[in-house]
Amino acid sequence: MAHKSNYVPHSAFEKWLDERLPVVRLMKDQFIDFPTPRNLNYWWTFGGILIFCLIAQIMTGVVLAMHYVANEALAFQSIEHIMRNVNWGWLIRYTHAVGASMFFAAAYLHMFRGLYYGSYKAPREILWILGVVILLLMIATSFMGYSLPWGQMSFWAVTVITNLFSSFDSVIPGLGTRIVQWVWGGFSVGNPTLNRLFSLHYLLPFMIAGVVALHIWALHVPGNNNPTGIDVKRSSEALPFHPYYSIKDGFALAVFAIVFAAFVFYAPNYLGHSDNYIPADPLVTPTHIVPEWYFLPFYAILRAIPSKLFGVVGMFGAIAVLFVVPWLDSSPVRSLRYRPLLKPFFWAFVATCVVLGYLGAMPPEGIYLLSARLATFYYFAFFLVVLPVVGRVETPTQMPGSITEDIMSNEQRRRAALEGGTPSGAPAAPEKR
Repeated sequence: MAHKSNYVPHSAFEKWLDERLPVVRLMKDQFIDFPTPRNLNYWWTFGGILIFCLIAQIMTGVVLAMHYVANEALAFQSIEHIMRNVNWGWLIRYTHAVGASMFFAAAYLHMFRGLYYGSYKAPREILWILGVVILLLMIATSFMGYSLPWGQMSFWAVTVITNLFSSFDSVIPGLGTRIVQWVWGGFSVGNPTLNRLFSLHYLLPFMIAGVVALHIWALHVPGNNNPTGIDVKRSSEALPFHPYYSIKDGFALAVFAIVFAAFVFYAPNYLGHSDNYIPADPLVTPTHIVPEWYFLPFYAILRAIPSKLFGVVGMFGAIAVLFVVPWLDSSPVRSLRYRPLLKPFFWAFVATCVVLGYLGAMPPEGIYLLSARLATFYYFAFFLVVLPVVGRVETPTQMPGSITEDIMSNEQRRRAALEGGTPSGAPAAPEKR
């Protein structure tokens, strides 16, 4: 959101620097004085939480890379060396491992918030698309990182997932097999595979940081969306980011950090798999191969489709469809607050994602397989059928004329409820002065 800069250099050095590299002006304009809608709730704090997670992952990852050995004969032992012999190595490793789960949890909540409040609609399409690109990079980075401990689950997860490319043999004979062997660097998962995954796992977080910078840039052009989905119409409807939202984000980050620390110190392996504490053995296949929890919904979609090729298409399509959400939703109204017909479909979609996560951890048979197919059908139907159709047939409820009107209405309802007058949620009489 464009706004006039009010930065004034306070010293000769600041003036000299501002004329040549206005980095201080940029930081003040975009991260201190940036006008932010005054009605944002705590769902908007996950953006800052995600930046914290990314920084934590990069910092702990760099330290771990100093002690990790990317060799199939030594990788597992190097992890044990980090845990037992490196000063505070156990803390760094657990913070990195748990941090991946916290990163994805915050990212999924961030995206669900965007879907609920219509933050993907014009003029924020590029903002949304960059967010999906970040999700893709996170998935790739995490998958490669999951392979590095070189335990049983790591080894077989890499074997299964990379083998998916062999499905292209049904399109062009031999193509899929050649791709798999190129990824492996040989005829089976081995040392070249581990080296490649380690190199890319180290590189991709810095690519994520670059796309995050573009994401923030794309956010600051139109400004934040808000729970009403109504654009800011006057300066009184916005507040400077600091101190109002920096304090709010800081509080939310402190609460998030407490949950983060609880897992790190009391249940660091709760979100992992015990088989990964067994060294990789290509001659022994685990009874049930499962990825990390944040991949389970996509894994369930992969297994729900009988054809291997179409299963791969469905798994990647589940992410690809997110890129076109801004054009699939046909309603001019952003926020689901005022879309009574779409709201239950949205909550059913959220429940479907949770169910797919559960089914991804279950054997693909019987009721689990049938349920996964039904959930997969609704996942795609929500984007390809519900969003386009409901937007054309539903009648939105009456929206406030501005953010100020919404704030005043909410304030009157709260006061009436506190004073024992009009029940909360009912229309309130105009305030008398």
